[in-house]
Amino acid sequence: MKLNTRFAAALPTMLMVLSLSLAGCAGMTHQEKSTATGAVIGGVAGNVLCGGLACTGVGAAVGGVVGHEVGK
Repeated sequence: MKLNTRFAAALPTMLMVLSLSLAGCAGMTHQEKSTATGAVIGGVAGNVLCGGLACTGVGAAVGGVVGHEVGK
């Protein structure tokens, strides 16, 4: 399988950003992690359902609220 050259060039940067992002989550409480997880899942679901920026934002907001409540 041949990688797209743009993707291959961006891969090291993407991995660095991902590792720094995960390191930033180390000091989060359980509820903060649940809120962040809910926001990510909600954003992805909103994007899949209607594909627009507004739907992604609304999905992230709703998912964050749900994650916050579940994490209590």
